[in-house]
Amino acid sequence: MTPPTHRASVTLADETTAKRVVDALSELFFEEQAAFAAFERPDLRWDVTVHFAEAPDQILLRELVGHAVGPDVASTIVYDTVEAKDWVKASLEDLVPVPAGRFIVHGQHDRTRIPPNKLGIEIEAALAFGTGHHGTTRGCLLLLDHVLKAYQPRRVLDLGTGTGVLAIAAAKALHGRVLASDIDPPSVRVAEENAQLNETGHLVDVIRATGFAAPQFAADGPFDLVLANILANPLRQLAGPMALHLASRAQVILSGLLTHQAPAVIAAYRARGLVPLRHLRIEGWSSLLLRAAK
Repeated sequence: MTPPTHRASVTLADETTAKRVVDALSELFFEEQAAFAAFERPDLRWDVTVHFAEAPDQILLRELVGHAVGPDVASTIVYDTVEAKDWVKASLEDLVPVPAGRFIVHGQHDRTRIPPNKLGIEIEAALAFGTGHHGTTRGCLLLLDHVLKAYQPRRVLDLGTGTGVLAIAAAKALHGRVLASDIDPPSVRVAEENAQLNETGHLVDVIRATGFAAPQFAADGPFDLVLANILANPLRQLAGPMALHLASRAQVILSGLLTHQAPAVIAAYRARGLVPLRHLRIEGWSSLLLRAAK
């Protein structure tokens, strides 16, 4: 049980906007001051809720959100007080386990309900980006399951790891080491914590990096399998650098792009010698499987 907390809630257009708000607020509030939860709604918008131990400065909060996503959105923030309860548990009550091939992404409350023939990936409630409930994450997991039925990559990279779901899935399935990277320091910390939670901390090496700039990419590569669940524009920009870090006949799983953005991303990777093999469409999002031709 927690003491009464103060809550601020806002509904945002999409996951990218929700992440921008969480990032902006987490720069100011430490873990002991605030806890964040972000969940996708049935209408594909995102709810961001922040619980504070002490009453927040509402003017400052609106200014921070306004700076991140605009004053119109900031004006819709709703404040209230939550009575004593286990609100983290409550926030996960509607977050049902999500199956994706051999993988099931779940919260702590469903830990004991995972079938023995499935690989459970448990994600903490505090930061719910990449929990598997988004079409892009499910698409990546389904493609990963497909790839691993006939292919055993030795060198694996999860680029833009977020919560670490894909890196954890690959590490569990392969019983091998995975390099995971993210540009965002809080995401690096969350991915490390989730890897430890899932008993893959010794297998998942999480680093902070922009693109392929860190020397560890060259040290750990060339990669036999790359997973990148980010956004369409960064994926196109990374086609060249990624091709330079791929082993012969490497496989690449890309997601984070809307279905209408897929042709441009495919074209960028075709120009670098990658051949598309599969294209999954889930809830308006595309996930792609490609293979290096050489």
